[in-house]
Amino acid sequence: MKTTMMMGQVLALCAMAYLLPALAQEAEQPKSLRGNVPLDQESSAPQLKQWQRDRDPIPRDYVQQPPLIPHNIASYQITRNANKCLDCHSWSRYKEFGATKISLTHFKDRSGTELADVSPRRYFCTTCHVPQVDAKPLVENTFKPIRSVTQH
Repeated sequence: MKTTMMMGQVLALCAMAYLLPALAQEAEQPKSLRGNVPLDQESSAPQLKQWQRDRDPIPRDYVQQPPLIPHNIASYQITRNANKCLDCHSWSRYKEFGATKISLTHFKDRSGTELADVSPRRYFCTTCHVPQVDAKPLVENTFKPIRSVTQH
């Protein structure tokens, strides 16, 4: 199994090494937050944006968008053995904290079978859910929410 994964990674790297120069010529290159500092050298990190304090849930912009996190999670631990998010958002405790309970979809495995606990594929909350900050977009954006979301 490890050998197969390793071979897959090697093949992916070879493909990237072959394709990246061609792609780089065709598309405008994004600007790195590191500037022109090589990866093997230290750079000054960009100033982190300040998370907004607790607030009402943030409206969604498109159907199936994971809800944004309306509070600071900087000290939250999410590991294989602990998930700070579930302290407030679990079905057994959400009312106690006035939090949104996690969706029923988080209790289903890949085949749709309902589980008694949060599915392992949905356990690491910050894979999909991110805190909202008041920041300018990194690139120009003309996105507009669909009407069906904004009319509710």
